[in-house]
Amino acid sequence: MTNLIQVHTTAGSVDEAANIANKLLEAKLAACVQIHGPIRSRYWWQGKLEESEEWVCTAKTPSDRYKRLEAAIREVHSYEEPEILATKIEFGSAGYVEWVNATVDDNMA
Repeated sequence: MTNLIQVHTTAGSVDEAANIANKLLEAKLAACVQIHGPIRSRYWWQGKLEESEEWVCTAKTPSDRYKRLEAAIREVHSYEEPEILATKIEFGSAGYVEWVNATVDDNMA
């Protein structure tokens, strides 16, 4: 069992995704943020079927950072209601788990 989560959000441009990643990394709220894309998203929004190009950000962090990480994403995100989802990481290599925890350690920030 680990204390880690992956937090997933999408952004409307690669620049916005990079801005989100930088915000999380500079604040030591994530040890790593991967940016994937572009992807095509189809979704319902305000009663209409929409389609857009997006980029996915996946952040790795200890679960006790979630609330601050979510708040940081909301500070810089352009969406009215951004997708912000956390998935618990049940298992991981010991070295990687240690690295994530050490990287976001409050004493290092």
